[in-house]
Amino acid sequence: MANDAKTKAIPGHVVPPWFEDAKLGIFVHWGVFSVPAFAPMLPLGESMPDLLRAAPRELGARLPYAEWYSNAMRIPGSPTARHHAETYGDAPYEDFRVPFEDGLASWDPDAWADAFAATGAGYVVLVTKHHDGYLLWPSSVRNPHRPGWHAPRDLVGELADAVRARGLRFGVYYSTGLDWTFDDLPIREPLDLFAAIPRDPAYAAYVDAHLRELVDRYRPSVVWADIGAPPGFDLRSFLVDYYTVVPDGTTNDRWQAPGRLVANDRARRALNGLAATVLPRLPARPIEPGQHPLADFRTPEYSSPDEARRHKWETTRGMGAAFGHNANEPDDHLIDPVDLVQGFVDVVSKNGNMLLNVGPDGLGRITDREVSRLRALGDFMAVYGDALRRTRPWVRAEGRTGEGVDVRYTQADGSVFAVLQGTPRVGAAVTLPDLAALVDRPVELLGHGPLDATVGATGALRIEWPAGVADLPSHAVRIGP
Repeated sequence: MANDAKTKAIPGHVVPPWFEDAKLGIFVHWGVFSVPAFAPMLPLGESMPDLLRAAPRELGARLPYAEWYSNAMRIPGSPTARHHAETYGDAPYEDFRVPFEDGLASWDPDAWADAFAATGAGYVVLVTKHHDGYLLWPSSVRNPHRPGWHAPRDLVGELADAVRARGLRFGVYYSTGLDWTFDDLPIREPLDLFAAIPRDPAYAAYVDAHLRELVDRYRPSVVWADIGAPPGFDLRSFLVDYYTVVPDGTTNDRWQAPGRLVANDRARRALNGLAATVLPRLPARPIEPGQHPLADFRTPEYSSPDEARRHKWETTRGMGAAFGHNANEPDDHLIDPVDLVQGFVDVVSKNGNMLLNVGPDGLGRITDREVSRLRALGDFMAVYGDALRRTRPWVRAEGRTGEGVDVRYTQADGSVFAVLQGTPRVGAAVTLPDLAALVDRPVELLGHGPLDATVGATGALRIEWPAGVADLPSHAVRIGP
């Protein structure tokens, strides 16, 4: 949902309906970092926000993001630095480029696109440049510090063509804030993130030129920024031109320019000390990195709000604790497929999208353990997708049946959808207190057929769970025309 502030910020622009409707996107982190494929593990069930709250001074050394390998290997004593020395000796990060580019010969963008389309996703966002500065397209905008630091093959264009051929939208992620070929300050603590944003005007021009090239070449439906933007970058000018080329394009919220204080070593140390004191005491809440007034949607990471939001948002997460491929992470640390599906339903009920990441290996293969989770989403969406795609939040996001099963609600075209977060027993009663007023409307279990509904003794809508229902993590009941 666009609000008035956003409409005034870029005249005539609103959050595009396709993005409101899509609900599920696929994020792809793939690059030179996919070759070493290593990051330290966090305790089972924990992710970056947990580390940020519990041990902010160890953020860079223990960050579970394999795509940050180049940063972590430069922090003496970090698990990644030890792993690199034991495995590769003193070889520089740049040496991983050769095996990555050699592996491109076997990369199949059509296989990726088939797997993504089968999930029921509406869009794909590819990381075109991560913080290591390596580009996945042969740009005409040259890196002044590392000439030729880009793929020899147009990976961006090939995936865009494959994705669009299957009816999905295509978007680009570009690391606007960080580029370690311009500024290689090791990021150890939270405020170091913003101190490492290059302040050289040449970097602002470099970012602007790359973003415009991506728009001109690939017409992306999403432009996804990260870690802020360099001082001097004119976001408004870029977005006006972007929306002229792609009128139904959209962008996220991570465009803030860094404050001046973080550029001062003494001030940054003081702020990091304050963060180390305050963050462990804060209650758990969604990590929302940006609130830029020109953004269309917010991007909590590995987290979601407790209730529906009026503004549009998109939670982003890996299947494990990393986005890039982490061969060090065991299978049982990845999200359980049931939890993935039920979490996705929860996100949609609260006006969110889920941008679910895949991290292909150094040869461009999506691992079997990630494929199995994509299939779980696809199996669910094939039956119950109508309860999620093209819906909007109902008057309440969640509830519970009289028998104790959690429910998430959506609505579309005059119908209300009650999505049960579990499977009742055959013949068991399912009572929905929140829907008693709708008892005169037709009731249908998607993928199965009409259900007889009555008003129970407590005034709740009552149905009996039928036999022959697919064994899926969640089940959607439609009440309405």
